[in-house]
Amino acid sequence: MHHRAPFTVTTLGTGAALPARGRYPTAQLLQVSGGTYLIDCGEGTQERLRAIGFNFQRISDIFISHLHGDHFLGLMGLISSMHLMGRQQPLTIHGPKELQEIIGVQLRASATYLRYPLHMKAVPHASGVVLMEDEHVVVTTLALLHRIPCTGFVFRERPGPLRLRPDRVHSIPKFRRNAVKSGEDLNLGEAELIPNAELTLPPLPPRAYAYCSDTAYAPSLIPYLRGVDLLYHEATFTVAMAARAKETMHSTAEQAALIARDAAVGRLLLGHFSSRYKSADVLLTEARPVFPNTELSYEGGVFHIG
Repeated sequence: MHHRAPFTVTTLGTGAALPARGRYPTAQLLQVSGGTYLIDCGEGTQERLRAIGFNFQRISDIFISHLHGDHFLGLMGLISSMHLMGRQQPLTIHGPKELQEIIGVQLRASATYLRYPLHMKAVPHASGVVLMEDEHVVVTTLALLHRIPCTGFVFRERPGPLRLRPDRVHSIPKFRRNAVKSGEDLNLGEAELIPNAELTLPPLPPRAYAYCSDTAYAPSLIPYLRGVDLLYHEATFTVAMAARAKETMHSTAEQAALIARDAAVGRLLLGHFSSRYKSADVLLTEARPVFPNTELSYEGGVFHIG
């Protein structure tokens, strides 16, 4: 049995616009093998991270989808706390170009000189652009459809090594196993060369997570979402509020499910619920007939990708 490295998303906040009904504004923690990333950073995000007992100094990159307050007003507090707690490793923030000015003015006004390098990278409002790659993931963009430029993200795991065939593992000396996994043949002395193909299986298919924060129904995203293991898609309203959804450029739960169905994703995760709904179950009830493999995100919920 091959144990895959963990690839999880923890939903720290699932509310739309106002912190209400025990829901917090949008923020998600993504963990891919050893990599740790924050997606959006609504008010109180650092408190949510503390509540789950997570050391936020481990976060290397923060991705901000757009500049509505419920998606980024927690950012300055998090940057400050990282500084006060002695962070030294660099932090990269990927977000709208205006974010550099917003953070810059706050640091200057308070005469704060961060103890760690802070890199600000502008995110293009386009789909399919590679934003960042490291040893764990490749991150690409999604051009969402909202009142101000809003960009979603797809996180694709890097392809893993070849797998050793369970029935052949015993015949490969321990110290040669990594070499075989990286594609080398096995030379067992004078005449005996075992080709790599006889010892290995192809790598497991890389898993992918897509994040669609605030957006109206946007079928243009489907080619970029096709086949991802887990799709997070906002579902602010029910169909009964379709006119309001259209006017505010948000999605209904049914529209989120249509995107999931048409992109043939593995699972759909709903979030960004309007505070008018005491329980988000009404949204789930609307989405499931269209796309049965739908779940609701909740504060502190951990969802496994793939």
